[in-house]
Order: sequence, then C-alpha cells, then structure tokens
Amino acid sequence: MVAITKTRTAPTLIVRGQQKLSKLTRTIIKYRWLYFLMLPGLIYFILFRYLPLWNAQIAFKDFKPLLGVWGSPFAGFKHFLTFFNSYYFSQLITNTLFFSLMKLVLGLPVAVILALSLYESMFRFLRKLVQTISYMPHFLSWVIMFGILLAMLSPGEGLINEIIKAAGGKSISFLTSPAWFRVVIIGSDIWKETGWGTIIYLASLMSIDPTLFEAAAVDGASRLQRIWHISLPGILSTIVVVTLLRLGNVLDAGFQQLFVLYSLPVYSVGDILDTWVYRQGILEFQFSLATAVGLFKGVIGLTLVVFANRLAKRLARTGLY
Repeated sequence: MVAITKTRTAPTLIVRGQQKLSKLTRTIIKYRWLYFLMLPGLIYFILFRYLPLWNAQIAFKDFKPLLGVWGSPFAGFKHFLTFFNSYYFSQLITNTLFFSLMKLVLGLPVAVILALSLYESMFRFLRKLVQTISYMPHFLSWVIMFGILLAMLSPGEGLINEIIKAAGGKSISFLTSPAWFRVVIIGSDIWKETGWGTIIYLASLMSIDPTLFEAAAVDGASRLQRIWHISLPGILSTIVVVTLLRLGNVLDAGFQQLFVLYSLPVYSVGDILDTWVYRQGILEFQFSLATAVGLFKGVIGLTLVVFANRLAKRLARTGLY
C-alpha cells in the first residue's frame, strides 16, 4: 500500500508543479510591462545591494588588498570585538541613537501637521506656495546647507547672532558649542526633510474618500473632529510604514550632515558610527573593521524592523509585510 501511494504521489506533485509554473508564466506575461518597469530597480539592487554582500566576508578576515577577499586570512570575530571594546563604543552608540530617534520623534509630527494643514487649507495658491517652499531644501546638498547655516549661525556676522546682539545678548558659537550642536543638527534636518515627508502624507490624504468628510460634516462634526476621526486614521498605515522604514536605518544618523557640520570641539556630542568608521576604515585603511561595523548596523536594523513590524500589526493592524 505504501509503494502504491508513493507512485501515485510523485506524478501528482509533478502535475501541481507544472500548474504552478504555467500560472506563474501567465502572470508574468499578463503583467509584463509592469515587470519591465520594475527591471531597472531590480538590476540596481542586484548590482549594488546583493552582489557586494560577497565582499562583506572581510568583516571576518584580516583583509589584505594584495591577497584579495578570498586569500585574506580568517580572523573570526576579532574586528567585532575590537569595535565593542573600543573606548568610544558607548559614546558612538549614544550619539547615533540620539540623533536618529530625535529626528524621527520630532520630524514625524511636524511633517504630519504640515500635511494636514496644507490639505485643509482653503487657499490653493497659498497651499502650493508653502508646499514648494517646504519641499525645496530637500534637493539641496548638505554642503550648500552648511553655507546657509554658516550665514545664519556664524558667531561673527550670522543673522541669528546679530539679532541676539541687537537684543543685548552675547553671540553664540552654535556650530562649535557642545551645548548647541545637537539642536542645530536636529533642527536643520527637520528643516531640510520635512517637505519630503509632507508630500508622502499629503498624497495619502488625497486617497481618502471625500464622501467621508461630507458625511461627517452633515452629521455636525467640526473640522478638528474630521481630522482626528477621518484624516489621521486614513494616513495611519502610511505613518506606520514610514516609521518602520526609518527604524531600519536607526543607526544611520546622517553621515553627510554630520561630516559637513561637525568639528573637533563637538566630537563628544557629534561623533556617530559612520563618522568613526570613516576615520578608522577609510583614512586608516582598516577595511575589515569598517565592514564589521556595517554588518553590526545591518543586524540591528533588521531586528528592529521585524520587531516593530510585529508590534505595528498587533496595535495598528498594518505593517510592511
């Protein structure tokens, strides 16, 4: 009986496999143009995201350029332990988490509030003007932003310090003062990136069925009640997805921004993982150590995304997957 069952099961599995393959083929043919549009992005991720993972093995080796990736001697977790036992480890982790979480906690509500304000605005011209002005800084590099911040915050002739001195106060070295540097970093990031987040939330608001607002208005709901009970629940899934994506990069506190703005006097409050890796890995040619830190960041980011996604599904009934 067992032998007969096996002989009958094998052809059944083959038939089911052929059916699934034909169904997949029909699906690809049906949506071929969508897959064609997806192809450039897929090629990008394969070339620049997945193939480089092969070289990530140098985190477990004493990489020697002349020996290559495969020929370099195996070192185990030596470089991970070097990083964990570093004198600057706790300082780097603290600074990185502080910048990332504060940018997320303070930047998210600002973008949501601005999106709601633009959506509720009755003046179309004003809405377009504010939207354009808030979105423009996103396209500026941090080098240009540094020039703007220097013109505003310079202790000598900066606009802000001129106002402070005119009011009878003393000028402040915002960019070299440990007490003010973190405020400048977080504030400038919110200023630069709020417009980008606003566009995302505004697009999500546009997808809400207008009849819901009309029905609520007929029932006597005020504008604030419509925002609280319709607009915010309508964009909740978008807020959750954006937050989860940001959590995946929680250890990426903004290398370009910090690298351009920080200096030796503010290393204690401005030095993050990426800037430390740049000095140790690139300037001092410790490629294995830099790769080990990169893998550490990736594992932490993946763990946070998986945990936060499960939590979001339980509390908000939505997630990334």
